[in-house]
Amino acid sequence: MTMTREAGGPLLDVRDVVQEFAVRGPGGVKGAKVHAVSNVSFEMRAGETLGVVGETGSGKSTLARSVIQAPRPKSGVVSFLGTDLMRLGRRALTEARRHMQMVYQDPFGSLNPRWRITELVEEPLRGYGVRSATQRRARVAELLDLVGLDPSVYGGRRPHELSGGQCQRVAIARAIALNPALIVCDEAVASLDVLIQAQVLNLFERLRTELGLSYLFISHDLALVKQVSDRVAVMHLGRLVEVGPAGELYRRPLHPYTSALLDSIPGLDPVTGRVRRPSPPAGEPPSPINPPSGCRFRTRCPLARERCAQESPELREPFPGHQVACHFPLASASEDHEKRLT
Repeated sequence: MTMTREAGGPLLDVRDVVQEFAVRGPGGVKGAKVHAVSNVSFEMRAGETLGVVGETGSGKSTLARSVIQAPRPKSGVVSFLGTDLMRLGRRALTEARRHMQMVYQDPFGSLNPRWRITELVEEPLRGYGVRSATQRRARVAELLDLVGLDPSVYGGRRPHELSGGQCQRVAIARAIALNPALIVCDEAVASLDVLIQAQVLNLFERLRTELGLSYLFISHDLALVKQVSDRVAVMHLGRLVEVGPAGELYRRPLHPYTSALLDSIPGLDPVTGRVRRPSPPAGEPPSPINPPSGCRFRTRCPLARERCAQESPELREPFPGHQVACHFPLASASEDHEKRLT
């Protein structure tokens, strides 16, 4: 199957995607539904990094898995390289997935502990029909070198003989083995310490430049997402509430939820040198099994009014390239948000 992107068209076009899961009661009887992703729409351009942020349980990882059809969403359109993945059969979808790969949070859990590193990196090549053993060995050596691992030193080892950062480099080597157009990073550096995080992020950026990759970067760390993303999408309880250029969104948040998330970032005041204590969003997130009517953030929002309970806000664009789903968006930016990230 040939996948080609129309000239000037998006690499990834997600429209009105819905993903729900049944909650089973005693005896396996289906009960309520978890509304994990609700009518989410966004686009990605070739060569772009789109960061997706939000609290735990906001639906970030479910959205990522819905994009790669694991499992398929309940409804909506996921168009990748001009092809609607929702309409593909099993064989065609397998072929499409060679162009979109995933890097997971746990570098050890994503690798078979019994296999050597060369075997792990070689597996995608075998699976997608690279028949020549000589070609596979050469490609494996090239990939390990590309991610900063000496094949002669690390190729014969097993995952438990590597550090977390080295295992994540192996996972990245596997992800780029088939020259994909898109890599979905699901909390790909969350389990690494700060120094190793920086090294892996630099690797991601170098590979994006050298290989022309695009990233869908899922993370709960807002400060980290700002560093790596061209645009940022903010999720709350299964819905996108704000999407915009990274610098603009952090400097001038339009949604009260985005503003609350930025207030939760700790740091030092650049003027006084004092520690700024984080202030997390007020209240507890509502249950995705029974989300509030209208705006799902209204039960925690200081600006909520009667309209917020009656009408669900849709994404609109008050500024070029900056979308917000709020009936009463923040009128002006607070300079404190930018200071918190310096």
